[in-house]
Amino acid sequence: MKNLLEVILLFARMGFTAFGGPVAHIAMFHDEVVRRRKWLDEQRFLDLLGATQLIPGPNSTEMVMHLGFLRAGWPGLILGGAAFILPATLIVTGLAWAYVQFGSLPQVGAILYGVKPVILAIIVQALYDLGKRALKTRLLIILALTVFVFYFLGVNEILLLFGAGLLFMLYQNRGAGPRLAAILLPLTGLGFPAFFIQPFSLSTLFWSFLKIGAVLYGSGYVLLAFLRADFVLRLGWLTDQQLLDAIAIGQVTPGPLFTSATFIGYILGGLPGAFLATLGIFLPAYLFVIISNPFLPKLRHSPWTASLLDAVNAASLALMAAVTLALGYSSVTDLLTVFLAIGAFWGLLRFKINATWLVLAGALLGGLAKLIF
Repeated sequence: MKNLLEVILLFARMGFTAFGGPVAHIAMFHDEVVRRRKWLDEQRFLDLLGATQLIPGPNSTEMVMHLGFLRAGWPGLILGGAAFILPATLIVTGLAWAYVQFGSLPQVGAILYGVKPVILAIIVQALYDLGKRALKTRLLIILALTVFVFYFLGVNEILLLFGAGLLFMLYQNRGAGPRLAAILLPLTGLGFPAFFIQPFSLSTLFWSFLKIGAVLYGSGYVLLAFLRADFVLRLGWLTDQQLLDAIAIGQVTPGPLFTSATFIGYILGGLPGAFLATLGIFLPAYLFVIISNPFLPKLRHSPWTASLLDAVNAASLALMAAVTLALGYSSVTDLLTVFLAIGAFWGLLRFKINATWLVLAGALLGGLAKLIF
């Protein structure tokens, strides 16, 4: 019981203070559980981090679940994950209420006007860092460029993600498993229902977020591609502006970026929508961690899963780049937003400024600009 309470208190505190996105979260976890508390050694921490890369979902949240299990068993996994998710969910729900009530006021619009180009810069900087590690070979670069082009041709983003992963895995391991290829290739076209613009319903909201949570690999920023494809293009429930607002709220608040789903759920369906969206996007992470925890760290040494992960990471970066380009047109609209985007990117790259401070600076400058001009 002592260990369980320790897990809950630690990750609840982290849920209120862990700003800066998954990479920053992982660094904070390392400081707390390896250096300070010595729950595990460096190698074990790296093994768990590698395991989270092989399953879909929010990596930092899944890392919390693995660490909770290591310290306090199954109750630690379940309650530790909930302790990390809940603070951000409550904060985002409150902000979503304020957005619905006051979102059309000039003051709120001014803040978001300054935040959006900063968010784009943060995504570009993440692409830059991740690209150096993920695009390790010429073939992976070609694969990423192909996914980028096919996204703009209207190909389903989930099909692109899994299709790229499976094809690259089979190519890298050609001759090792022709029977496996015959089984896997037909699956690349299954399970990706096409949605069309339709009236809002809570059930569709829940299943849409459940699907996203079940297939989303890569950085939390890849979430942009999936949200835009479903809620902007297919269902027609959100505008690009609202989507960027949701991502901005997820970035400026502590905890998982996936709580952008909470924000979207609230503005579409109130408190029931917020609850169902949050449940839908985080439930698969619980299931994947519970299923994979006993054996997944060993799979990172398999040539099959290693090549699959390489391709999925490359495809994820391509989707991030495509969506960033598409959303940039509605965010960088004048000289000030150009300045904010370039300045934020330079601050991240050159001075390693925490992303949260840049978002807050963008909000302040945006508000001041609207007041002055």
